Amino acid sequence: MRRLPALISAAALAATALVSAPAAAAAPKALPAPVACNGCWKPALNTSWQWQLSSLPAKPYPNVQMFDIDGFAAKDGAIVRSLKADKPGRGVVCYLSAGTYEDWRPDAGQFPSEVLGKPLEDWPGERWLDIRKYTGKLGDIMKARLDMCKAAGFDAVEPDNVDGYSNGSGFPLKAADQLAYNTWFANEAHRRGLSVALKNDIEQIPALLPYFDFAVNEECWEHTECTTAQNDDYGYDQFVKAGKAVFNVEYNLAASAFCAKSNAQNFNSLKKKYELDAYRVPCRGA
Repeated sequence: MRRLPALISAAALAATALVSAPAAAAAPKALPAPVACNGCWKPALNTSWQWQLSSLPAKPYPNVQMFDIDGFAAKDGAIVRSLKADKPGRGVVCYLSAGTYEDWRPDAGQFPSEVLGKPLEDWPGERWLDIRKYTGKLGDIMKARLDMCKAAGFDAVEPDNVDGYSNGSGFPLKAADQLAYNTWFANEAHRRGLSVALKNDIEQIPALLPYFDFAVNEECWEHTECTTAQNDDYGYDQFVKAGKAVFNVEYNLAASAFCAKSNAQNFNSLKKKYELDAYRVPCRGA
């Protein structure tokens, strides 16, 4: 399922990083070159959408240009085909968790015990993963998940929980570990002809921007961390400047409190319920 807001905001994390910066003496490992995704479906800057994870969409579908749905629930491809037939050119995004173990998933038994970290608060059956192990069995599991998305006919993937280093994972994860994992995952998606969304991990946007095709965010307006002007050096306006779409959801704010700001930034924002069901209030368009 989708994530509740991190206990530590991006702004607070950045402040902590400034205090601990002298300890990071070693030069970070160079990131791999981005893998191109020529011919991949990529959403336009202004794209109407629906994010629905607690259930699969039902007809009549909202007249939107993009759906983001649970990959495992749609792995037979039937709903993907139906959504595309309903509106030619519509993009369908495969949601999956790339940073946590979920004990209800059909591949849960494949995860080695050594990669399972602390449980996530408020999410029974879910635990953080040791993303540093992506060159072994963990990486094989994630590649199989990407293959599942591709076989089902999805156009893109939304990997959730790719910010374990800024949470209580139970592992000594560093920012460099997260960058290595996230860039690896994005490149693997591109190798399969899938575009890829950056989900949250706001403070690493400057380094990750070349690897990701669009962004999905929860509650950046509520936490005052949407733009570079708010954060000093990172913000979703950098995606827009690069011609890449931003999809934002707010739960607690009234639409009147964020829609005008989102529209001014050229974000595609919705008001949703935490359940991520069919309910949606778009800030613009359908």
